[in-house]
Amino acid sequence: MGLIDRIWIVFAALNGAVAVGTGAYASHALAAQSQAQEWFRIAGQYQLAHALALVLLVALGGRMGSGRMEGGGTGGLALRIAGWLFVAGILLFCGTLYALATVGPLPVPMTAPAGGWCLMLGWVALATAALRSRG
Repeated sequence: MGLIDRIWIVFAALNGAVAVGTGAYASHALAAQSQAQEWFRIAGQYQLAHALALVLLVALGGRMGSGRMEGGGTGGLALRIAGWLFVAGILLFCGTLYALATVGPLPVPMTAPAGGWCLMLGWVALATAALRSRG
């Protein structure tokens, strides 16, 4: 496994840990604030699902003919694009929900919808990687 693959897995693992921690925080610290608790739970679920998706991308990189996430070909490029879209989606969508729950609305509008679009496009990029793979 190459350095880039290990970095992706470390990022995925840290996101998984944060997602579990936010679930605990939502259950305990936000118990009296039902809307904030719901935002945290939704964000945590999406963050955990996409942390696992990042690990999946690394695993697929080794099976789809590109060898690794840093491998060549359009399949490998599509996997990298999917990964970066998932990262952007986690930051924008989940980050916005965490912020809404703790500090209120952000000064930049439409960050959650933009993050949602990034997550959806990441899945489209993953489908493209499957269709373009050489393996």
